[in-house]
Amino acid sequence: MKTAYELAMERLNQTAPLKKLTEEQKKRIAETDARYRAKIAEKEIAFQGKIEAARNAGDFEAMEALQQEFARERRKLEKELEAEKEKIRNEA
Repeated sequence: MKTAYELAMERLNQTAPLKKLTEEQKKRIAETDARYRAKIAEKEIAFQGKIEAARNAGDFEAMEALQQEFARERRKLEKELEAEKEKIRNEA
Protein backbone atom coordinates (compact mmCIF):
# COMPACT_ATOMS: atom_id res chain seq x y z
CA MET A 1 0.00 0.00 0.00
CA LYS A 2 1.39 3.41 -1.01
CA THR A 3 1.48 6.43 1.24
CA ALA A 4 -0.33 9.66 0.37
CA TYR A 5 3.07 11.22 -0.35
CA GLU A 6 3.98 8.51 -2.85
CA LEU A 7 0.62 8.84 -4.59
CA ALA A 8 0.99 12.62 -4.79
CA MET A 9 4.48 12.30 -6.25
CA GLU A 10 3.23 9.85 -8.88
CA ARG A 11 0.45 12.25 -9.89
CA LEU A 12 2.93 15.13 -10.02
CA ASN A 13 5.29 13.16 -12.26
CA GLN A 14 2.42 12.32 -14.60
CA THR A 15 1.43 15.97 -15.05
CA ALA A 16 4.94 17.46 -15.03
CA PRO A 17 7.69 14.86 -15.26
CA LEU A 18 10.97 15.77 -13.62
CA LYS A 19 13.76 16.71 -15.98
CA LYS A 20 17.13 15.14 -15.46
CA LEU A 21 19.84 17.75 -15.17
CA THR A 22 23.22 17.32 -16.77
CA GLU A 23 26.36 17.61 -14.68
CA GLU A 24 27.08 20.95 -16.39
CA GLN A 25 23.63 22.26 -15.44
CA LYS A 26 24.08 21.12 -11.85
CA LYS A 27 27.46 22.85 -11.73
CA ARG A 28 26.07 26.09 -13.16
CA ILE A 29 23.13 26.04 -10.75
CA ALA A 30 25.51 25.57 -7.82
CA GLU A 31 27.72 28.43 -9.05
CA THR A 32 24.70 30.69 -9.53
CA ASP A 33 23.41 29.79 -6.08
CA ALA A 34 26.79 30.58 -4.50
CA ARG A 35 27.04 33.89 -6.39
CA TYR A 36 23.60 35.04 -5.25
CA ARG A 37 24.14 33.87 -1.66
CA ALA A 38 27.29 36.03 -1.64
CA LYS A 39 25.30 39.02 -2.95
CA ILE A 40 22.69 38.51 -0.24
CA ALA A 41 25.40 38.26 2.43
CA GLU A 42 27.01 41.50 1.18
CA LYS A 43 23.66 43.31 1.37
CA GLU A 44 23.03 41.90 4.83
CA ILE A 45 26.39 43.11 6.12
CA ALA A 46 25.86 46.58 4.64
CA PHE A 47 22.35 46.88 6.05
CA GLN A 48 23.30 45.53 9.47
CA GLY A 49 25.83 48.35 9.84
CA LYS A 50 23.22 50.95 8.91
CA ILE A 51 20.60 49.36 11.16
CA GLU A 52 23.02 49.28 14.09
CA ALA A 53 23.90 52.94 13.53
CA ALA A 54 20.20 53.87 13.51
CA ARG A 55 19.65 51.82 16.68
CA ASN A 56 22.55 53.53 18.44
CA ALA A 57 21.18 56.93 17.38
CA GLY A 58 17.78 55.98 18.78
CA ASP A 59 16.14 56.42 15.36
CA PHE A 60 13.81 53.44 15.46
CA GLU A 61 11.78 54.62 12.44
CA ALA A 62 14.92 54.65 10.29
CA MET A 63 15.88 51.26 11.71
CA GLU A 64 12.49 49.82 10.74
CA ALA A 65 12.70 51.37 7.27
CA LEU A 66 16.17 49.88 6.76
CA GLN A 67 14.98 46.45 7.86
CA GLN A 68 12.10 46.62 5.39
CA GLU A 69 14.41 47.80 2.61
CA PHE A 70 16.77 44.91 3.29
CA ALA A 71 13.86 42.47 3.19
CA ARG A 72 12.81 43.87 -0.21
CA GLU A 73 16.37 43.64 -1.53
CA ARG A 74 16.68 40.07 -0.29
CA ARG A 75 13.40 39.02 -1.91
CA LYS A 76 14.48 40.68 -5.17
CA LEU A 77 17.78 38.80 -5.20
CA GLU A 78 16.09 35.50 -4.30
CA LYS A 79 13.62 36.02 -7.16
CA GLU A 80 16.49 36.71 -9.56
CA LEU A 81 18.26 33.58 -8.30
CA GLU A 82 15.23 31.39 -8.93
CA ALA A 83 14.79 32.88 -12.42
CA GLU A 84 18.44 32.15 -13.25
CA LYS A 85 18.16 28.60 -11.95
CA GLU A 86 14.96 28.01 -13.93
CA LYS A 87 16.63 29.36 -17.06
CA ILE A 88 19.48 26.88 -16.60
CA ARG A 89 17.06 24.01 -15.94
CA ASN A 90 15.12 24.74 -19.14
CA GLU A 91 18.16 24.73 -21.40
CA ALA A 92 18.21 21.78 -23.77
